[in-house]
Amino acid sequence: MLAYVPQSFSGPGACNQHFLVVKTPAGAFLGFWTQSTFENAGDQRVVVSRSIDRGRTWSPPQTIDGPGPGDAVGTGLASWGFPVLAPNLLPNGRHRVYYIYNKNLGYDDAREDTTGAVRCRFSDDDGFTWSEASFDFPIAPSAISHPDAAVPPNWIVYQNIFVTPENHVLAPFTRWASHTYDPAVKLGLNLLEHWSEVWFLRFENILSERDPNKLIVTTWPKAEHGIQVESPYRPGVSVAQEPTVQALDDGRLICVFRSLRGVNCYALSEDDGRSWGKARVLRYEPGGNPILNPVSPSPLYRMHDGRYLLLFYNNDGTANGGKSPVDSKYNRYPVWLTVGRQIPGEKDHPLRFGPPKIFATSNGVMLPYTCGTQVAVYPSLVDDGAERILFYPDRKHYLLGKYIRDDWLKDCDPACNSTRMRPPIPVEDIES
Repeated sequence: MLAYVPQSFSGPGACNQHFLVVKTPAGAFLGFWTQSTFENAGDQRVVVSRSIDRGRTWSPPQTIDGPGPGDAVGTGLASWGFPVLAPNLLPNGRHRVYYIYNKNLGYDDAREDTTGAVRCRFSDDDGFTWSEASFDFPIAPSAISHPDAAVPPNWIVYQNIFVTPENHVLAPFTRWASHTYDPAVKLGLNLLEHWSEVWFLRFENILSERDPNKLIVTTWPKAEHGIQVESPYRPGVSVAQEPTVQALDDGRLICVFRSLRGVNCYALSEDDGRSWGKARVLRYEPGGNPILNPVSPSPLYRMHDGRYLLLFYNNDGTANGGKSPVDSKYNRYPVWLTVGRQIPGEKDHPLRFGPPKIFATSNGVMLPYTCGTQVAVYPSLVDDGAERILFYPDRKHYLLGKYIRDDWLKDCDPACNSTRMRPPIPVEDIES
């Protein structure tokens, strides 16, 4: 299905990415995304569209926030938002929709669209209108933050939030180091190679407190550093980015994220996300083949039936002529899916995945002005038992949705297929 088709390959609606779709308690689909002329352009803004027929047709995008007339060039950007649904929060059982996003305040400490306040607006009418007032929340500083508290943090939440077993709203985020801590820009490096760690925002009372001024947001872990994975190119520097979190049946949480090592990684929490174990290589099964992935988002979803769905790119960065994990113009197609199942009693690597299957591809065709071939980067999943739809951007231009049926997934299910095979390349385990 087509969710949004821009009028042109250039202009203010040409770049569309970070497509997060949720189903509201009223049954509507709300689709949120970041829109601009090109990524990190001066007109970058966050928009919303609404569907009342399960994603088949959508309203024109409505801007929630973005640069204003009085903002200096390159400031005021609004980017990388995520919704939080609060059912039954309002009188008569009505719900509220919060939308939380990165708001540039005039600083560039990693990149303009990642240096910003944690800002939110809300809707009390199922996404038709949004509050004029906005509210900002803190991110606690860390060892890699700018020493001046007036400089906003460098952060992005890239997936829909997760409600933990203890009923906390947990938003895993990438934290990039301040330029004062890691002079990556001076070294000619971009965000994919910049010092980065996995952290977590927890919205303590957002599901029960009606007054936005009384919302409490905390940052975890309570430590100088978050989850780290050492860069293979710069010893001592961490590159751990784009985390997603899901629950396991034994009460633990699993966090999956990308690294600079050509593989996906994961970490486990036994205390509802307050603290996390060390990062490890994600494999098809304990001791098995590593799951290859360049520096590209690779979300893990838990489906309504308890299985897991992993989206990834099934290469170490060298696909289609790519030179390294950061060569995103080439190594982000095709995109693959695999199904994961829990392994009863397994403590160290609790999931087993089936053989991967291609979900979508751009066939290497670049759209005008985009200079990219990437597909399904920054997607989202709606799986309510009636249908399973993966919504995704195609080359950060078109916004699409595709149904995923159980019969199609059967080929990827480890309960139906073995994944035992020789690793295609040796991978150094980051635990060593």
